[in-house]
Amino acid sequence: MKRIFLLTVSLLFIGVGIVRADKDYVITKSELPVKAREFVDKYFAKSKISYVKEERDFFERNYQVFFADGSKVEFYRNGEWREVDCRYTEVPAVIVPSAILNYVREHFAGEKILKIERERSDYDVKISNKLELTFDKNFKIKEIDD
Repeated sequence: MKRIFLLTVSLLFIGVGIVRADKDYVITKSELPVKAREFVDKYFAKSKISYVKEERDFFERNYQVFFADGSKVEFYRNGEWREVDCRYTEVPAVIVPSAILNYVREHFAGEKILKIERERSDYDVKISNKLELTFDKNFKIKEIDD
């Protein structure tokens, strides 16, 4: 009986911990990690910030900055950018690795990079003709999806 009680209490605490772990908080720009603040100031200085959000998951913490023009930048806990989504405008070219930028310019002349996302093993890029390109960490094209 004692074991069942301890098991029930343990499961209850685990469940409460999981439920509380997935939280979103609106924060100020000054509460972003330094690298993230510098990134926003450097590449989106002219853009008006709508709001900044901190997402706390069980083992992770991420940040998102939403701009009035519909653009969004996501950051990892350390302030490194994870995703830049400019929706209606072009991602600043200096953010995009040169090999990816050159590939898009060579194979899709005139198209703009609207979104770039970097993961552990690859980069995902969405261009203005609605194609999605996936590059490996060495910037070699892996996939083209429409």
